[in-house]
Amino acid sequence: MDQPVPGVSADAHDSLRRVPVQRRSAERLGRILDACAELLDENGYDELSTRAVAARAGVPIGSVYRFFGNKRAMADALARRNLDLYADRVEDRLGAIPAADREAATDAVLDEYLAMKRAVPGFGLVDFGTRIPAGPPEPDPAEADGGEPAPDPNHRVADRLAALFAAHLGRDPDAALCRAVLVAVEAADALFQLAFRTDASGDPDIIAETRELVRAYLARTLG
Repeated sequence: MDQPVPGVSADAHDSLRRVPVQRRSAERLGRILDACAELLDENGYDELSTRAVAARAGVPIGSVYRFFGNKRAMADALARRNLDLYADRVEDRLGAIPAADREAATDAVLDEYLAMKRAVPGFGLVDFGTRIPAGPPEPDPAEADGGEPAPDPNHRVADRLAALFAAHLGRDPDAALCRAVLVAVEAADALFQLAFRTDASGDPDIIAETRELVRAYLARTLG
């Protein structure tokens, strides 16, 4: 019998009709998201379809609909998986950096984003959710239940990074740290979009300027 698979983040649950609890089901979900990422790179979001994803993943179309109601939910799940991967990579990098080296910690956050932007399938279009084309959003489960709306993608990124910075520095993720990280994420996001519009590989001069800006800004809060 298949064994339950740990590691499906609570954040990712919001994009899934059904959360996999067995290894075989989790592996199938992984293949579906891998196929989604490949097709996004090849054809873009407009041409993405659940049928094409099922064919690329080698699964029945019903398996896709078991997890996702439509392609937007699938792209959102890919974005949330990207965030989990990014947070894991940043955490690994921070673990090798002395807590006193604030500049290296900031560089690690930026470097891992750039590395994923250039190498992770589908990331260039979707990253953490901000690249999904505008359109009617899916109903938010939290709002439907009368709860708080789910945070937007940059808030999700900032929350994860603030927690990682706090753990690295041995402090609490207080309001000042969370606010500073959110501002840094918003600024870096806008400037990196400019860098990759200017040059498909990322304009090195704009990236360098962004790095200096984020370092200087976060230094006030990171100490």
